[in-house]
Amino acid sequence: MTLDQNTFGDMEKRIGRRHLSKRLSRQVQHSAIQFGDTGFKFHLEHFEPVFSVLKIMLKCLRILDRGMKNALDYRVEEIEISLRNLPENFKNFRILQLSDIHMDGIRDQGESLREEIAGLRFDLCIITGDFRFLTFYDYEKAMADVKGLVGSLRCEHGILAILGNHDFIEMVPLLETMGIRVLLNEAVAIKRGDEAIWVAGTDDCHFYQVDDLSKALEGIPLDGLKILMAHSPELLDEAARAGVNYYLSGHTHGGQICLPGGIPLITNAHCPRKFVSGPWQYGKMEGYTSRGTGSSGLAVRYFCPPEITLHRLI
Repeated sequence: MTLDQNTFGDMEKRIGRRHLSKRLSRQVQHSAIQFGDTGFKFHLEHFEPVFSVLKIMLKCLRILDRGMKNALDYRVEEIEISLRNLPENFKNFRILQLSDIHMDGIRDQGESLREEIAGLRFDLCIITGDFRFLTFYDYEKAMADVKGLVGSLRCEHGILAILGNHDFIEMVPLLETMGIRVLLNEAVAIKRGDEAIWVAGTDDCHFYQVDDLSKALEGIPLDGLKILMAHSPELLDEAARAGVNYYLSGHTHGGQICLPGGIPLITNAHCPRKFVSGPWQYGKMEGYTSRGTGSSGLAVRYFCPPEITLHRLI
């Protein structure tokens, strides 16, 4: 698909000029090495020499190959979540969550991931951000690899997604032509018979800070069951106050490189550590933070296997 002025015009009508302008401006800043009075600034995620040095260190320690194999050792986490106001028609409803897939960074181009998903039954698929490996350069290979994955994700209620801090707004029309509905501070009703639940999604709250939870939730009945997709668990306080029932996120990778016992060295999220991996509760709100399906920076994992999450609502 060619992205032209009309595409950006359509996006402006959909999300508003302020949102689009802030996103585009920050995408430029995020991708650049900036020079100023205080020296130069860069984002570690796209400073490639750091990961080259890490790769050499792991190779010298003779654990690089093990880490690369670990990155393809997917674990299916089956989560049974009890929600108080779940409509009768949605009991045992299954949501497949993929997060931080970083498709163009997967060594086998997603073959083992597709095989793992093929044996699962689910009613809805959600992808909680970060489709590509890098935060800069083009995204053509990532989009091609995502297209190859989509065939494995066929289900009754389709695929919903949000953008992460690795994703550009220009990727939205490409993803939507594949059948992935991207929620940009928006919500959709999932209907079964005469009952419904609502899935809301915010744009990235970690780096781009273009999340607008109130906009995402507007129009949802006060007593409606609200499932929120947010790239990072950093919105948990605001979401709990807004009456979200189930908060699904990723971004942290669970640390990706952890100490024995899954203790993360780095979480990269502005929230307490107890919210950066697995199931959690905040007030009356239930939540889950995925360890991530892919890897970032360097495609290795230690004591933190990649996950495919299957949430069953009860």
